[in-house]
Amino acid sequence: METLEQLGVIPVDYSVLRSLFSDYSFPQNKIANLEREGKIVRLKRGQYIVSDKISRELISPELIANHIYGPSYVSMESALRFYGLIPEQVFSVRSMTTNRSRRFTNSIGIFEYITVNERYYSVGIKQQIVEDRYTFLIASPEKALCDMITATPRLKLQSVKAMQIYLEEDLRFDITRLEEFNKEVIAECIQTGKKADILRLLLKLVKL
Repeated sequence: METLEQLGVIPVDYSVLRSLFSDYSFPQNKIANLEREGKIVRLKRGQYIVSDKISRELISPELIANHIYGPSYVSMESALRFYGLIPEQVFSVRSMTTNRSRRFTNSIGIFEYITVNERYYSVGIKQQIVEDRYTFLIASPEKALCDMITATPRLKLQSVKAMQIYLEEDLRFDITRLEEFNKEVIAECIQTGKKADILRLLLKLVKL
């Protein structure tokens, strides 16, 4: 399986797999057999990733999320959990996108995408490098929390105390980590996004 191993953990399109097996009379049959044998995993129509049993590397849901639908970056509770800011296990990968909202389900997990405007989208994104092998786009801690607040329907908070209760009790957010937050990112989200009044409460809480 050296041919597959060389692909590592990076998702690939169907055309890449066809080129790898171009020596076969019917490369499409070879690809179908590899999927049936669990050696490659279908992420969506026309996109695959090599099974961890073959690559012998952990599959990154965050990397997959970037590839399945874009432009997008991992955010909300998926990013908060990645940074260790909330304790709960996250069972879907949620991302923000400038395209229309979508949802994909495959054997790796559930991948959700929420639409935001282009000005807001560009604020507070970072490129996460993993062991010098691959990178993916993810919200900074500040942006992930702003996304959580702005994308949660019917969230109404009217005081700094209410914001603190929401973070500690609803999200089980590690409130002590707010002292590490970049206030400028939150301020820029206020200028370019929605729910500005609620985000101002977050900014006031960070400044305490």
